[in-house]
Formats: sequence, structure tokens, C-alpha cells
Amino acid sequence: MTNPLLAPIDQLIDYAAIEAAHIEPAIKQLLAQARSAVDTIASQSTATWESTVPTLHDATEQLWRAWTIVGHLNSVINSPELREAKTQCLPLITEFSTWLGQHHGLYQQYVSLAQAPAFANYNAEQKRTIELALRDFRLGGVELQGQDRVRYGEISEQQALCSQRFSENVLDSMDQWSLYITDIDQLSGIPADVLSAFAEAAAAEQKEGWKITLKMPSYLPVMQYADNRELRHTLYKAYATIASDQAEKPELDNSRVIEDLLALRAEEAQLLGYNSFAELRLETRMADSADEVIRFLHDLAQRALPFARQDLNQLTAYAQTLGITSFQPWDAAYVSEKLRQAQYNYSEDEVKQYFTEPQVLTGLFDVAQTLFDVRIQATTLSTWHPDVRAYEVFNAHDQRIGYLYIDLYARAGKQGGAWVNSERSRRRTATGLHLPVTYLICNFSSPQDGKPALLTHDDVITLFHESGHALHNLLSTVDEPDVSAFAAVEWDAIELPSQFMENFCWEYPVLTTLSSHVNTQEPLPFDLYQKLLAAKNFQSGMQMVRQVEFALFDMLVHHQKQGLAISEVLATLDQVRKEVAVILPPEWHRFPHAFSHLFAGGYGAGYYSYKWAEVLSADAYAAFEENADLLEDGSRNTLDAVTGRLFRDEVLAIGGVRPAAESFYAFRGRQPSPEALLRHSGLAETTV
Repeated sequence: MTNPLLAPIDQLIDYAAIEAAHIEPAIKQLLAQARSAVDTIASQSTATWESTVPTLHDATEQLWRAWTIVGHLNSVINSPELREAKTQCLPLITEFSTWLGQHHGLYQQYVSLAQAPAFANYNAEQKRTIELALRDFRLGGVELQGQDRVRYGEISEQQALCSQRFSENVLDSMDQWSLYITDIDQLSGIPADVLSAFAEAAAAEQKEGWKITLKMPSYLPVMQYADNRELRHTLYKAYATIASDQAEKPELDNSRVIEDLLALRAEEAQLLGYNSFAELRLETRMADSADEVIRFLHDLAQRALPFARQDLNQLTAYAQTLGITSFQPWDAAYVSEKLRQAQYNYSEDEVKQYFTEPQVLTGLFDVAQTLFDVRIQATTLSTWHPDVRAYEVFNAHDQRIGYLYIDLYARAGKQGGAWVNSERSRRRTATGLHLPVTYLICNFSSPQDGKPALLTHDDVITLFHESGHALHNLLSTVDEPDVSAFAAVEWDAIELPSQFMENFCWEYPVLTTLSSHVNTQEPLPFDLYQKLLAAKNFQSGMQMVRQVEFALFDMLVHHQKQGLAISEVLATLDQVRKEVAVILPPEWHRFPHAFSHLFAGGYGAGYYSYKWAEVLSADAYAAFEENADLLEDGSRNTLDAVTGRLFRDEVLAIGGVRPAAESFYAFRGRQPSPEALLRHSGLAETTV
């Protein structure tokens, strides 16, 4: 039997052929090969670049690709068989990763490279590769001895298993909850296309009526449009208590998992000589200390709170006109949508009719071509699900530079949210160039009634956001994978390209290329665009403090000498909310239990990155505003090719060859300023 996970690194993967039974044999074989090769490299008498770094990649690249694919499939087509296969291999991978990071012989080879006279003649990528490797060896515990070394390995394995369990509990808790409605009057206010999706979901199970789930394309329209307040309350409580002690299934409660993870992270930091996990994490970030991050977040909160309180006062006053005398959190999205319609005379559902998925993708690819001189072309490749589409990416010289897989629709067995991952990074070898392979994943509503899928404007922004991450990987000109964007760019700068791309979703010349009415094929009318733009900063104060709330909570629970009990975690969140929040949820709310960014992703002690990078992205976009062409209709064209090429060359293509601060300076010619972010968010007096 041919195992598709063992395909040579220079070949594309046959995703459709992968079965759960392939995983354990492939991982064990690749682990054995990698261990043997690493020991050989570590025992060489004289280290050279060629005998060490490229040889190490040759030994491990296939393993890491296979493991990335396993994690990816577990996220997008989860099944009991895939889950079991990953669970069996996770301790093996974690143990190998720890062993590799603590391999003293391998570490000494890198030390020798750094101290050798030849180091002075290495290019920037080679020097940066060695510098980051030495840092990562230190952070991986290479200097630990005896019992501390053993304990570090145990901690690493336990953390990996805890994160896996957290993710599984969230997915299962969400997938196992559903609500069936048989009285159409209970669904008053919900748009027709959403009701059609609900009916189709019920019919797929041979049930009458309409099926509602906690997946975002189902949950959000209910919260925004359902006139039935009790229905909104039901969904709000179900979503707010996912995988918690307040949910229906106690075996999926993440309370203990959170406690274990926080304790393990604090212990890891102590072993490596840091006072907290936050301090450890910030060793690889732009920010210098947890205190600096906390000051940054408090400063943003203080600037935003007056606007947030004003937003809330307006919201609660309008709720009174709707007969809601006691405003509750489950009323917020509903009243906000009604208020938006009243103030700006449009609804999100009206706008959605213009954003058909095929046209949005066409427009997105046009933006990438205009700005960065790249062409994205559909191709036929093996995929993991029929909904997935594959593309090839070409540069200005018509040379293929990468592959992109796009998986847009929500479904059972697929984790919620949106993200990008890299199956394979660009790498130049003695035998040729390996091109990057990138996944772009979203959770949008699927097509209904034979019509194309319709995206909300927020969906369009999400797609552009994730495209920024994808382009960061695909447009790389870095030949050494250890300094590629996803491997080496500081975590609090990694959101720069993604947040930067969001800005184009507010420019009318771009929106005309993205829009085509589902029935008339007309582009978004200018008057509707003006309403959309006028509402851009609708409730931006509340949105800002909400993100600050998440980030402060994250930093505070990770800036501890030891772990916290779940009661202390919730108390910390309550304290943060008293300081920065304007809408306080009920006591039974269990937001941390489904905060996968922190406990199943890479954002532990790093959620502040979204706001930190937003300062960079807004200031970067200001360069396009400064070079925009003003059009006759009063809009502006910010798709400036010259500025776009500069951004591509100094930010996207350069990856992590140099610190992100240097890349920003190379593009902007100065240090970043927060003024553009405040202006874009409607939280400053000055305007452009």
C-alpha cells in the first residue's frame, strides 16, 4: 500500500487518498529516519553550513510536513479515526521535538557554525538562521540538566495533550448542540437564505422544520435578526457555556484543562529561568516585557472607553424603543443591527446580496495582482473535501511561486473560525526550489438553492485578512525555511499583513470589483457603499475594549509564577471586565473555556498581538492613503502599485530574515505611530 504521507517533499500531496490508517505508520517511519540523521549530523567532527543546516532540513522536513497535514485534517474533517491516530502519535512527536531542541550535540554544531571564521561570509538568511537556532535551543531547554531536563520533556508532552483535549472538547461541545424549531413564527426576522439553510440542515436528518447549531453561519444570524428574545437567550447561553461546567455534558468541561495548561506553562517558564510564561513568550516578540504590553493595552482602553460608553448608552436607549426595558448581552447584536439599520438605512443582509463568493474571490485575486504583481489561477489538485479549491500562484515573470488551497464553508467536524497554515515553506535545495503550499480556511455559509454562497461584509474582511497571511507565505523570496515568515516573524508582528489587507475592503474601487448582486449582477451601488462607510466605526469603541479585554485577560493569567485555579481564572476575567468592559455578561458565562486561541492555538500570552500589529498595519496602510488617487465620485483609489511593490519587497517577501521592526522601517522610513489606528477606528479627532 502506498502511503500518501510519505510522498517525497518535492511532490504535492494526494489529500483525497489519505486515510487515518496511514498516519501512525508514516509518522513512526519518518521519526526513525529523522532521529538517525540528526544523530549523524550531531556527531560530525567539523561543522559546515552544508553538512549541518540543509542536512538537518533534509532529515526532518518530510516529518514536519506530514505532522502538519495530520493536524490540518484533524481541524477540517475531524473524525473519530483521525482523532485517535493523532492522539496516538502526539506523544511521539512531542518527545521527538523536545529531544531535538535539547540535543546537545546538535546544539554544539550550531555553536561551532556561529564561532567559525566562515560565519562572517554567510549571507543574511544564513546568519539569521543560526542566530535564531541558538536562541531556540536555549528556549527549548538545551542547558537543562538531570531531573529538570526530564521534567521539561514531560511538561511538553502534557501541554500538547492538554491543548488537543481542549480543542476536541470545544469542537464536540459545539457539534453536539442543536435546536430544532417546527413553528416558523419562532424564527421571525431571520433572513430567507438563512432559513433555507436551517431547513436544509433539518431535512438532511429527515426532520421537519429548521435546525439551528452553534456554528457561526447559524448562530450569528439568530443573534442579529431573530425577533424571538427567548431564542436569542437560548443560543447565547449555549454558546457562552461551550465546553464548561455550565454546559450539558460535564465530560467536555475544559475547567481542569485550563488549570493544567496554566500550571504547566508556569512550570516550563520557571525551569527556563523566567518569572512567568508571559516573560518566556516575550523573548521571541517585539514587545520587551509583560509590563510594557499591559501599559500598551491600558492606554488603548483609556482612549477607547469614552467612546465605548457612548456606544453602550446609545444602544440601551435604542433598545427601549424596541420594547427592551432591561437590556441584556443577548440583545446586543439584535439591537445593534436594528440601530444600524435605523441610523444608516441599510441592513447587513441587504449588503450581503452583493457579495457572491465567486465575485469576491475574483476581486481579491485582482487586488493581489494589482498590488503585488502576482497571478492566482485555479487548478485541479487532490483535496480533502469536495468544497476545497486549489490554485497556483505565479509571479510577474509567469513563474509558479506557490500553491494555495481555499476551504471556505462551515460544516460538522470542522473547527470554527478562520486561519491560514503552511504545509510546506519555500526552500532552495541543491536539486531545485520547493514552492510553498498554503491553506486558507474559513467558516462561511455554503451555497443555497442553487445560488452562489453569499458573504457578509464582515466575511469579506475575514477573507482579506486571511489572504494577507497566505500572501506572506506565498510571496516569500526567502530560501531558508527557518527564517520564513511563519517560522521567524515575531508573533506580535505576524498579523501586520493580514490586518493591512482588511483596509481595502472599505475602498469603493475595490468593492466594485468584489461585488455582483446575486440576482442582477450589479456591483455595490455607491449610495449603499456610502452608508456602509458611514457605519464603518459603528460601535468601534465597544469593539476596541472587547479586544483589549481578551488581551489583558490573556496576559494577566500568563504573567504568574504558578498556575491558577479555574475560580481564579474567572476572577481575573471579572476584574479585567470591571476595568475595561462596558457590557458585563452573566455570572454563568464561561468565555475562557472555548478561548481556543489561548489554550489550543499559539496565542497564549500573545493575544495582544492583534492590537500591537494593528498599530503597524494601520500605519502601513496610511502610506497607501498618502499615495491614493482621488476619483470623480469622491472615493479614492488606494491600489497604488508602486507602494504595493515596496510593501511586497520590504515586508512580505523578506519573511523573518530581519526583525519586523526593521522591515517596517524599511517600508515606512520611520518608526510606527498609533495615530493611524486611532483615526481608522474613529477614536481620534484628525481625519484624512
